[in-house]
Amino acid sequence: MARVRVVLVEDNQMFRQTLADLLALDAAIEVVASVANGREAVEVCGRLRPDVAVVDYRMPGLNGAEATVGVREASPETRVVCLTASVSRSELDEILAAGAVRCVMKDEGLAGIVEAIYAAAA
Repeated sequence: MARVRVVLVEDNQMFRQTLADLLALDAAIEVVASVANGREAVEVCGRLRPDVAVVDYRMPGLNGAEATVGVREASPETRVVCLTASVSRSELDEILAAGAVRCVMKDEGLAGIVEAIYAAAA
């Protein structure tokens, strides 16, 4: 079975690195890139064509919805999972309308994030 190729997009460097390290423990997931903002996400996803991009909603520059639009344009086959600490109903509607397939709260923990990655890739 092929591994799920993932790009992480998170402006908090410590959280991004910790999540990448934890996801690396899952034999079915390969983190192919880890970037700090939406502009980098668009470039990296266009170049690497990952299966899933896990995109933080609140980032400087492009927010998660704007980054999602860019990722989907650069790599239409990439499924986007939004990752956030909190989200309002209007923000959730915005990220889903932008093309994200799911929104996961950071407090759902690693299991929730992994499940969302698997679901998005399926």
